[in-house]
Amino acid sequence: MTSHYTISRAVAFGKSQAALCGSDTALLDAQLLLQHTLQCDRQYLYMYSDKPLTADEWHGYRGLIERRREGHPIAHILGQRDFWSLTLAVDDSTLIPRPDTEIVIEQVLQLALPAQARVLELGCGTGAISLALATEQPDWQFTAVDVAPNAVALARRNVQQHAMNARIEVIQSDWFAAVEGQQFDLIVSNPPYIDEADSHLQQGDVRFEPRSALVAADHGMADLRYIIRQGAKYLNPKGWLILEHGFEQAAKVADIFTEKGYQKVNTAKDYANLDRVTFAQRG
Repeated sequence: MTSHYTISRAVAFGKSQAALCGSDTALLDAQLLLQHTLQCDRQYLYMYSDKPLTADEWHGYRGLIERRREGHPIAHILGQRDFWSLTLAVDDSTLIPRPDTEIVIEQVLQLALPAQARVLELGCGTGAISLALATEQPDWQFTAVDVAPNAVALARRNVQQHAMNARIEVIQSDWFAAVEGQQFDLIVSNPPYIDEADSHLQQGDVRFEPRSALVAADHGMADLRYIIRQGAKYLNPKGWLILEHGFEQAAKVADIFTEKGYQKVNTAKDYANLDRVTFAQRG
């Protein structure tokens, strides 16, 4: 049985509904959700725009669109998000990987690191950073940690999906707790750095992400400060620590690095030309 909705009408409907949640990508949202429903690419939507949806297809698509109208992130609805060269499973146990975090990958790949570097990712979430770096550096070995059991399970699922089990170990740990006594050539993290009073927490996708992965005490600085202060003893000589942070926190982060005796402190900008990633080398 067919519905009264062709592909083009379904896209138009989806766009109008997605716009109600304040999405500034309503057309893309509608297209992605219809592609997911029909298991097709975007070209198919254009080539067969007059093709009617079956009743089951329309029912399934409308359910997805309803979730989007309520504000649920596209990544949660689809259960996946592209990051770097990978497609990663995502859920509401941790952050959705964002394009700006790719700046971390870009900067790491420019650092002077051993050919067989040992890497620690703190607060790994989906495992996005470790997985992206592992695709670029096949001789590096990774330990990825997260305090949330569900995030650990998700990261392990992504590691398994991309056949990286031999190179990426995912473990549950409250920051450095489970790696006491170990040394690494690189420590990398996108930790919580948002002030709990930040109004952006009531907007967009972050409403559906765990506060524990977003918010830190001391106006968002507590976890950044802790990682920098503790990180040096887990780094090999000349090892690097690289952190993603809020664009207004760059100067404070750089100052903490300097206070703790790190060298070659530097900050990189994101795609919006805002200070987003600061990194430094152990003396």
